[in-house]
Amino acid sequence: MRWSQIDTTPCPLAQTMAIIGDSWTLLLLRDAVRGARKFEEFKQLTGASRAIISERLAHLVEHGILDRVIYQAHPPRYEYHLTSRGRALQPVMMSMAHWAETHLPALVHPVDRRHTVCGHRFKPVLTCSECGEAVTPETVTFDRFQAEALARSK
Repeated sequence: MRWSQIDTTPCPLAQTMAIIGDSWTLLLLRDAVRGARKFEEFKQLTGASRAIISERLAHLVEHGILDRVIYQAHPPRYEYHLTSRGRALQPVMMSMAHWAETHLPALVHPVDRRHTVCGHRFKPVLTCSECGEAVTPETVTFDRFQAEALARSK
């Protein structure tokens, strides 16, 4: 399958990657989560070309990740605000950053995450919605794939 066809795959990860899987898109999201709103801010923070930023911002607006909001009429100027769909990507971004901090420590600077409710620094942890316990690779199964693998082996 070609990358341009990834959005035809009925897989949640493939569908997510079709929207946010581009490296420039992830960097724009990183900066939007940190508070960037204006085109020039995105340009300065990412170092990407104007064409790339324009294309990726339009893509994120098209998919409901960002809202394009006019803040100046003459000449028209816009800000880009995270939608609820965009804000819901923050835990994904934190998990990706934490992975890099853990597995690529020589290449990255740790992010100082602070929980505003208790004031503590924290590491993102995925927990089970039912029991509250931490979810790790060792404690997860994927029933659908296991059933398909069993059916193929028979």
